[in-house]
Amino acid sequence: MGKYVIKKTNTGFKFDLKAGNGEVIANSEVYTTKSACKNGIKSVMKNAPVAAVEDQTAEGFEKAKNPKFEVYVDKAGEFRFRLKAGNGEIIATGEGYKAKKSCMNGIESIRKNADSPVEEAE
Repeated sequence: MGKYVIKKTNTGFKFDLKAGNGEVIANSEVYTTKSACKNGIKSVMKNAPVAAVEDQTAEGFEKAKNPKFEVYVDKAGEFRFRLKAGNGEIIATGEGYKAKKSCMNGIESIRKNADSPVEEAE
């Protein structure tokens, strides 16, 4: 099972969602308070399992309703995803992947690990 790890930054708090093997599969924006960060985690837990996948790399892709995972190609030519809550806010993003299949596997890993425990980094 995975876990959410809350970290303090210079400007607030952020979280990483780690898979069972310790790999970071998603991370958050920086929140101003720990409470807001924890609400972000709750939003991932609620939205990731039910979010549609909007593949923006496909020609003539169909827009999906929020919550959704948006799959896109970044400036470096890598596949990435972002998870948007029902209100359209980005609540988690993934790393860059060379292959689209790996990006899709990352999304599945988030769905599987969405209901993980939360811990705080030292």
